[in-house]
Amino acid sequence: MKYCSECASPVSLSIPAGDNRPRYVCANCAAIHYQNPKMVLGSIPVWQRDGELQVLLCKRAIEPRYGYWTLPAGFMENNETTAEAAIRETEEEAGAHIKLGNLFTLLNVAHVHQVHMFYLAELLDLDFQPGEESLEVQLFSEKDIPWDDLAFPTIRTTLELFFADRIKIREGGSYGFHTQDITRAMRADIEPAA
Repeated sequence: MKYCSECASPVSLSIPAGDNRPRYVCANCAAIHYQNPKMVLGSIPVWQRDGELQVLLCKRAIEPRYGYWTLPAGFMENNETTAEAAIRETEEEAGAHIKLGNLFTLLNVAHVHQVHMFYLAELLDLDFQPGEESLEVQLFSEKDIPWDDLAFPTIRTTLELFFADRIKIREGGSYGFHTQDITRAMRADIEPAA
């Protein structure tokens, strides 16, 4: 940040009185500009076909990770709930109509200042199509998930936890709520160096 959004004067990085970390502070109007993590919301849309559960994935039409597969997700907007954001992103990226279930994963991605949350979801119909940010949208059974072509560690982690919980469900259990920290090392594991 270079300029104050209140008065347009230059800002500098300093620790305000009573705070414990550097913030962008305006020397002219004394406004303190806090920067907080961004929330990424999405869903795990599923469809039951011939006794087999399938998950809807989107192939990204934007950077980062153009051409890689992801669950429908994106940044939360102001004035919406996490559930509303997950539904909106699913509609925007996959053109899919869903019935939203419980929150399934909460993943801290501190090194990029983000928190990713994915809700369980049931597809209401098969009337889906790629949105502006997707090249294609497709249903995958577990064995057909393009594991080597997933866009982000949060997607891999969420899908791995989802299918692990499916085993528990077949044994009489239920879906859990999972929280985990995603590190740079995990990202390096799925992204080859350029």
